[in-house]
Amino acid sequence: MNKPLILVIEDDKAVRNLITATLETQDYRYLTAGTGRQGIQEATLKQPDIILLDLGLPDRDGIEVIQTLRSWSRMPIIVISARSEDRDKIEALDAGADDYLTKPFSVEELLARVRVTLRRMRYIQTQNEESPIFTNGDLKIDYSSGCVWLQDRELHLTPSEYKLLCLLAHNVGKVMTHTAILKAIWGSTLDSDVASLRVFMTTLRKKLESSTSSLPYIQTHVGVGYRMLRIEKPDDDAALPENKPHR
Repeated sequence: MNKPLILVIEDDKAVRNLITATLETQDYRYLTAGTGRQGIQEATLKQPDIILLDLGLPDRDGIEVIQTLRSWSRMPIIVISARSEDRDKIEALDAGADDYLTKPFSVEELLARVRVTLRRMRYIQTQNEESPIFTNGDLKIDYSSGCVWLQDRELHLTPSEYKLLCLLAHNVGKVMTHTAILKAIWGSTLDSDVASLRVFMTTLRKKLESSTSSLPYIQTHVGVGYRMLRIEKPDDDAALPENKPHR
């Protein structure tokens, strides 16, 4: 079975070489592009499994590249950028990026983000979209009945909490921005509604963390949004460093 193919769109040669050398250590196949135009061409022709994208490209902004790719493809995009402001992260994620890694970064974190994305891809591919049951660690959602269980104990959620949980479950492993969540759940994108979202998310997390397992199902990305983590069973892969709280 072929290793996943990863497209690296990065104009800085030193950073590009660091990334490709890191991918080589895990025997990942890779392609490189130094401009947005070349990156879009490679993505169109080679159909990579993941794209690692810098935002500061010489010919066009990375946000434009994301928007172009999202007009025809759902291939995962991990942004790797020196832009560290929350508004930059939010703009990239709202444009369609799946994750955001800030430069400078550690090679261990880069590989962890790639592993998470690949597992999310495999999970989506192996799940029937019409399947009425979602499972993640000790969490189980029965979409047909609208019931949720944690460690075989039924959780009693409000309608808003249930909608939030289902939205995160459908996007497990992907960062969902405040704007994306508000639009999907309440059809609103007002900044003033973020406070209400935080309240609902706090009560939901308390219910998810009230069991003896204390597994961190929902990760907060401060100032950006939330992500449901993919929980590994004890006999699955070892827990990943990205399951630590996001700073």
